[in-house]
Amino acid sequence: MAETITSTSSHENKKNPDVHDSCYNPETGIYSSKNPKIQLPENPFLDVVTHIFSYTNNGTSVLIDSSSGYSIPFSHLFSLVKSISFGLHEMGFSQGDVALILLPNSIYLPLIFLGVLYLGGIVTPMNPLSSFSEVKKQTLGCHATMAFTIGENVEKLSSLGLNIIQVPENVIGEETQKYPDFSRLIFGKKVRSYSFPRPKINQDDTAAIMYSSGTSGASKGVMLTHRNFIAMVELFVRFEASQYKEMMSHKNVYLAVLPMFHIYGLALFGFGLLSLGTSVVVMKKYDINEVVKVIEKYKVTHFPVVPPLLAALTTKAKSLDSVGNVSGLCSLKQVSCGAAPITSKVIADFLEIVPSVDFIQGYGLTESAAVGTRGFNVVGHNPKYTSVGLLAPNTEAKVVNCSTGSCMPPGKAGELLLRGPGVMKGYHNSQEATRLTIEEDGWLHTGDIAYFDHDGYLYIIDRLKDIIKYKGFQIAPADLEALLISHPEILDVAVIGSADEEAGEVPVAFVVRRPGSLLSRDEIIKYVADTVAPHKKVREVVFMKSIPKSATGKMLRKQLANLLPSKL
Repeated sequence: MAETITSTSSHENKKNPDVHDSCYNPETGIYSSKNPKIQLPENPFLDVVTHIFSYTNNGTSVLIDSSSGYSIPFSHLFSLVKSISFGLHEMGFSQGDVALILLPNSIYLPLIFLGVLYLGGIVTPMNPLSSFSEVKKQTLGCHATMAFTIGENVEKLSSLGLNIIQVPENVIGEETQKYPDFSRLIFGKKVRSYSFPRPKINQDDTAAIMYSSGTSGASKGVMLTHRNFIAMVELFVRFEASQYKEMMSHKNVYLAVLPMFHIYGLALFGFGLLSLGTSVVVMKKYDINEVVKVIEKYKVTHFPVVPPLLAALTTKAKSLDSVGNVSGLCSLKQVSCGAAPITSKVIADFLEIVPSVDFIQGYGLTESAAVGTRGFNVVGHNPKYTSVGLLAPNTEAKVVNCSTGSCMPPGKAGELLLRGPGVMKGYHNSQEATRLTIEEDGWLHTGDIAYFDHDGYLYIIDRLKDIIKYKGFQIAPADLEALLISHPEILDVAVIGSADEEAGEVPVAFVVRRPGSLLSRDEIIKYVADTVAPHKKVREVVFMKSIPKSATGKMLRKQLANLLPSKL
């Protein structure tokens, strides 16, 4: 890869342009990025793995297992990736073949991912807790021929005709005799002295098929190319690092709790951070008590999170503060949040207990290879914590009125459309879904309701499909959720629409009360009614022990819809 952003000339302006400069063109209705344009590599035959390892880094331990402390230095990474590719080649796996990765977080997962891609293969990652029917559907849909998984899933996959490679759950380095297939792949000695013929890989070749979360509509396979992943590395991870110069330091330590089968975790820990040479501590399983211990033990400086994790970290920090022991988090420099909406109250609570940490949000989709926006707290300006930030370099946006199709100026909400080098190739085996999502001129319909302010900062309001339509009025569930969560006796809440013959839809609130609370249905309904316009009033309340959410914190509204009262 040509080093496109490492020289100071490509990023002479290390801070964002003055936040009062306009980025909106009223004639075209297009919002342009206020960040400097980045020259992406033009070589059409460049794969993302070569691109990543073209950067020269002097980092010591890049991947560290949180429980054992076993680490893989940067100097060994590319050799191990090549070893996996060589082993797969000997096993008959070739360009265009698909490998399923059904693994929890592991320091081996990025190496397997990159090893498949370096051979021209395609990866389809999946939640290791998926049911057999889910695994079967994705495997058959992608025509996968190989699977990497842990022992408990081997039997689950054995009937699918896959070549199964069992990966050790506990990191044991080269002591992998119990896992001979994996041991030969990752620690094969021959690759260090022998080369093997690699296919010619085009930037536009599919590198991964990642299934969307399926929280609205059927889950679809998102085809991401090597070009998409290169854009992700440059416009998401490395660009952010250039804005926060200290992020380029090899002294930084990132904590990988986010699942790597999701685009957010994969973007950071599977690709981008490897090009920076910083250390990444990988946790196999999320546990907030262990998270705090790991932060203190490894002096973690950067912690990417999702909203439920941030809320749990805040609660834990408060308990530590009550006994005078919040110092365990003192190494943290930055906490970044994404993947799902977050309330201003959760942000405020976190910053109150850990005020020295730089908090930012970001926005991206699987369909945009995680490229979208990123928050930057500019010196001399008040932080915009509730915004998901400014458009990434080389990225454009439109905000379109859902009824008229007209482009909306700053301050006006509508559906967000994105255009740029991160936009997916399309949906796997679904030309119609692709056509409905990506316009001919490259605009990606995100399905999110959003608006830009006059400084170019983006705010996400809700999902288009989640909007409640009451007698022609549009109600954003997020507005009601933000109001309800402010009630001192409400721990968590979700609002969805319920069909109604007269009104079309009415808002129903699913509420998790704080322990010991006797808050009633009528009190909740009155609390909302006293604050909002009549058409926004909550019509019914369902009490829950917990709100169902995905691994990244998105509310599973389809599950809630199944719990609606039969008659309101």
